[in-house]
Amino acid sequence: MTENNLKRERASSGRRLDILRGAVEMTHGSGGRASAQLIGELFAKHLTNEWLDQGHDGAVMPPITRPVAVSCDAHVVKPLFFPGGDIGRLAVTGTVNDVAMCGAKPLWLSAAFILEEGFPLRDLEKIVQSMAETAREAGVAVVTGDTKVVEKGHGDGVYIATTGIGERLADHMISGSQARPGDRVIVSGSIGDHGMTVMSLREDMTFGTDLKSDCAPLGKMVERLLAAAPGAHVLRDPTRGGLGTTLNEIAAESGVGITLHEAQIPVKDEVRAACEFLGLDPLYSACEGRLIAIVPEAEADAALSAIRSDPHGTGAAIIGEVTAENPGFVEMVTLMGGRRMVDWLTGEQLPRIC
Repeated sequence: MTENNLKRERASSGRRLDILRGAVEMTHGSGGRASAQLIGELFAKHLTNEWLDQGHDGAVMPPITRPVAVSCDAHVVKPLFFPGGDIGRLAVTGTVNDVAMCGAKPLWLSAAFILEEGFPLRDLEKIVQSMAETAREAGVAVVTGDTKVVEKGHGDGVYIATTGIGERLADHMISGSQARPGDRVIVSGSIGDHGMTVMSLREDMTFGTDLKSDCAPLGKMVERLLAAAPGAHVLRDPTRGGLGTTLNEIAAESGVGITLHEAQIPVKDEVRAACEFLGLDPLYSACEGRLIAIVPEAEADAALSAIRSDPHGTGAAIIGEVTAENPGFVEMVTLMGGRRMVDWLTGEQLPRIC
């Protein structure tokens, strides 16, 4: 719907949205005047850009010259708001980071909203505003979208599905199948922050600390990393399943072994304490603003410095190496000097966290 049409629709309706006291209604998903008003007075207010403002059913984007990277994600976190972020920030970072892990520069996003009847408009605006701010931080634009409304009791407030498109920066394939013996394993910061923040808030347990999600876009970090370590083999963000499961995926896909050093894995004291209290392992707690980089040994120091130069990577560390022994398995040298297997996550340690 064009901007002029939106103005005519608002003029004919005679009243504006009551964002402070109003709520999502079934008519907001009907495709009629109420839908146009919700889009024009709430979504377009914050997500405005030259492509979205055209009001088409889709977006025609300018050409890019390098291979295209595409990823999609659905976001169902509970609670919707948490220290360090909310579902809006998560919906941008989750997909932007997946595109970046392809060795690509994220450019554009689509966003589909599933709204539950009765959801407060003031909370919806906070979420949309958070998405807009995070998109600007990440250097991407939300260029097309969709909104649907489900009956009260048939949703959980808000679900958001996003698709990201980017341009590959690397001249070679970066994937979980490319790890090679001798490579070094780097993590860009402390692990488990997001999972423990969401869990503590959900269970109304503060643990007397300031737990905060690490939710952050990593595209600019990846650009710095690839400029410093152009031979990088693997990039992954350890979201669901955490560091332990993600490294098992890489070991299986590449047919290599991975050895970790417990003393070198960054874990905040408050995350470790929360995990001990709840009987959980930080190795399997989700991150939403961390990456794993597996790079040739000769590029490891340069990669580490590049990551640490990014505001979201100051706590980066080399935590292990890739080996030819025990292909498909991950083991860890413990603080006591022994060795133990780091298996895949079994079951569901932290439901509804991303």
